[in-house]
Amino acid sequence: MDISTALMILTAVVTYLIWLSFISRSMKGPRVWPLLGSLPGLIWHSSRMHDWIADNLRKCGGTYQTCVVAIPLVARKQSLVTVTCDPKNLEHILKARFDNYPKGPNWQSVFHDLLGDGIFNSDGETWLFQRKTAALEFTTRTLRQAMARWDPQTLSLEFPENGFAVSFDTATEATLQRFILPEIVWKLRKSLRLGMEMSLTQSLEHIDAYLSDIINTRKLELVNQQKGGNENPHDDLLSSGAFVPAGSSITYSIYAIGRMEFIWGDDCLEFKPERWLSLDGKKIEVPDSYRFVAFNAGPRICLGKDLAYLQMKSIAAALLLRHRISVVPGHRVEQKMSLTLFMKYGLMVNVHPRDLGPILERVRKNALTNSNHACGIESTTPVS
Repeated sequence: MDISTALMILTAVVTYLIWLSFISRSMKGPRVWPLLGSLPGLIWHSSRMHDWIADNLRKCGGTYQTCVVAIPLVARKQSLVTVTCDPKNLEHILKARFDNYPKGPNWQSVFHDLLGDGIFNSDGETWLFQRKTAALEFTTRTLRQAMARWDPQTLSLEFPENGFAVSFDTATEATLQRFILPEIVWKLRKSLRLGMEMSLTQSLEHIDAYLSDIINTRKLELVNQQKGGNENPHDDLLSSGAFVPAGSSITYSIYAIGRMEFIWGDDCLEFKPERWLSLDGKKIEVPDSYRFVAFNAGPRICLGKDLAYLQMKSIAAALLLRHRISVVPGHRVEQKMSLTLFMKYGLMVNVHPRDLGPILERVRKNALTNSNHACGIESTTPVS
């Protein structure tokens, strides 16, 4: 190698390192490594990814920007990722500028094997058509019928394994790995059927068979499927002041939103069910949907929200009326990394029968009192 070539290489390396130093200082999120950006940190913390993102958001005041490829020209555009948990930013993204933030090709590519071109993985007119079609099925009547028709029996005493639930959990866990790894890596693993890509293929076969059976039973078909697109996204400025260039990516951490002091106060990490109750304790008061984003918000708010609440209330009422439930002492409660959080070791509990005698007696007395009032009968205490 002659001196001129060596000087050119040295100049290029020094120039790149100066650029990297500048770009790293301008991004206040996780460390940006040469060439690989923040990917090493994400992969290193993949076993606790949600907590790692929450830690970074907490340090950065609720919003940060990073890049997944630290190369000039793309680090501030295609590989730029804006991460936020600020409710004002969420309202901006999910409602005020909804049309400017489609799922995009990266998301759709990762999810295509699991979700295809369905409502969770489409944009524009295609999404709108499917949304309107699906909304017809989410009425009180159809929700109750669905609960009665497809009871998975997972709470029966035999604790049978639900093949669909296991397959879906495996599929979402494998899909999360696609988000973490560069596209070229997970596509290579898919073509070679390596790691969880093999498990994903097997799980999808089971999911397809299960859902096809339901669809055939219900005899529902989508007709006149329309294809549509969005207008090209534009540069944007979030409520927090973060500049989001067109073509970059943006994500919000629902997990982190529930763990931020500036949103919920100093006791945000404490288990306090009463925070959801009104001051008099008589009714549930759910915060605005941009602070409590479990069911998403804006035009894409979950159509199954009412079904989820109905199921939770039904199960809680049936179980807690007749049983006292306590977590087994020493049981390890830990989340498993997946797109949808579930427990790594399940939740082992002790179930004790509840004495319904006092409850039934109280109900009987209340019913008798109400009956007496309705008949105009009042009980009085004679004065001696």
